Amino acid sequence: MDKGSAVRDMFDTIAARYDRANTVMTGGIDAWWRRQAAASLSLATDAHVLDLCCGTGALTRELVRHVPQGHVTGVDFSSQMLAAARARGGPGNIRYEQADVLQLPFPAGSFDAATMAFSMRNVTDIGACLRECARVLKPGGSFVNLEVGKPENPLLRRAFYIYFYGLVPALGGLVGGDRAAYRYLPQSLINFPDARALAGLFKDNGFPHTRCVFLMGGVANMHIGTTPLPSGVTQPALASALS
Repeated sequence: MDKGSAVRDMFDTIAARYDRANTVMTGGIDAWWRRQAAASLSLATDAHVLDLCCGTGALTRELVRHVPQGHVTGVDFSSQMLAAARARGGPGNIRYEQADVLQLPFPAGSFDAATMAFSMRNVTDIGACLRECARVLKPGGSFVNLEVGKPENPLLRRAFYIYFYGLVPALGGLVGGDRAAYRYLPQSLINFPDARALAGLFKDNGFPHTRCVFLMGGVANMHIGTTPLPSGVTQPALASALS
């Protein structure tokens, strides 16, 4: 079985308890991180937003609060995650679709903004994912990727790794009901690019204007990339948290 199919099957298995496990493992901080991601886009109230790898819709429902006259489309390749998202309800301007982020079923330039939370490290081809995201965004559209990080401070990194690689599998297995899945999720960070390398991938794959915001010292990171504007239109400068 290829990695993509294995990851999809894993998320199908843990969908029912996924939100509860996240809350326990992070002490609820993951909800604050999602609020920060949604707010970072400064969305117009009528914006059309795409939430990639939406899972149970936690970020999707946060985004829709910012676009009461717009709409949010959540996509995921896990049917059980989408079933959980639909079961949680929400306003009528949320739509969920089953789709692969490497082959999105939308025309070019369909969305004003896009998001992804805690999923990029599960994607089999990060560059292809970024290019596909850039394709479906309008010129000047923004994409924010929220992901677990690798803190640069050695002491913080050591403390975080003890927690992430030691306690998370135990807590996730206990609350989420699948120890193997919650062993995989921390392991998926090992070969994932650090903040600076990921910013480089953004810039090379459709988001030449990219900045990174460290959350809690880099325990989590937000990469915010913007697609190019038409020739002759000046792109606003983006302050960067990366030196």
